[in-house]
Amino acid sequence: MNPDEKPLVTLVIPAYNEEAILTEHLKIITEYMATLENRYSWEIVLVNDGSRDNTGPLADAFATAEPRVRVVHHPVNLNLGNALKTGFRHARGKYIVTLDLDLSYSPDHIERMLDTLVQTRADMVIASPYMKGGKVSNVPWMRKVLSRMVNRLMYIAAQEKFHTFTGMVRAYDARFVRSLNLKTKDYEINPEIMYKAFILRARIIEIPAHLNWSLQKKAGKKRTSGMRVLRGIFSGFMASFIFRPYIFFFSVGTFFFLISLYIIAWLFINGYRIYPLVQVDSAYFDDRLSATIAMLFQTRPHAFLIGGFVLLVALLFLGIGFLSLQNKRYFEEQFHIATTLLKHHRGLEENGG
Repeated sequence: MNPDEKPLVTLVIPAYNEEAILTEHLKIITEYMATLENRYSWEIVLVNDGSRDNTGPLADAFATAEPRVRVVHHPVNLNLGNALKTGFRHARGKYIVTLDLDLSYSPDHIERMLDTLVQTRADMVIASPYMKGGKVSNVPWMRKVLSRMVNRLMYIAAQEKFHTFTGMVRAYDARFVRSLNLKTKDYEINPEIMYKAFILRARIIEIPAHLNWSLQKKAGKKRTSGMRVLRGIFSGFMASFIFRPYIFFFSVGTFFFLISLYIIAWLFINGYRIYPLVQVDSAYFDDRLSATIAMLFQTRPHAFLIGGFVLLVALLFLGIGFLSLQNKRYFEEQFHIATTLLKHHRGLEENGG
């Protein structure tokens, strides 16, 4: 293959306080990418996200020796979402692969994702340890369970069914991912990308992956604090609302509505039983009905109060659900229009128009 015909691949790698593994793992990655040079040209954009250790100087030293590695420094820690957005802006490749420097996904995932992206002409390929054929090894039990729970919740909430929404290891068509106008700052960026890809009817492919923390255990370094993990999990739960928020409101509203229906049915059945027994000085139906309701209220006032309150709560949640559905459709329409205009504008710029 003519070298000029080889597509350029940009690896975007965020790094925060990674001095213990940076040089060794960058060497592993660059050596692996050298094995793909018969089919792909490549570069690495490493985003030093305001590290407080020697990550920055070590990355600069590595880039000096390897010109295909470029380092972009954040003056302070801006979190994962901003680090990825910085990497996307500085990427020159036709394809972009996002990778974690800890190599919890081995480098061979890069080739499999790229080949799938090219062969299927997809907009995004996701490395998924939770789909059939995927595998998880040496991940702390609690983190693994919580991660599966979050991704399962998103699977239920999303209209498009995928098994891994929070994973960062992905391959993108560069023009596609840069058209998304991403807003989130931290872990929520990965579900945000999925959500906006759904709106645009993007082609997304999921491939089995092996999430393996063996290298982290071998290094003997706890690289993520418990608080950071919990914050990430909480962010994942909150991010699940972006897919179909009305489902949560409809579910709660329906639950309370069924409870109120049970109470109303109980009142109706008991009222029907005592209606013939009520004695009133009137032959009119409404007078006897009023007396029946009054008798029920005297004997079971809590049923009226609880039933009425629960019914109001149900109507409130159902109303919010309808409003969120309307708001979601409005947002998706606006986003679709804005993205189309952005693509058109960038196309004119690239063609010198």
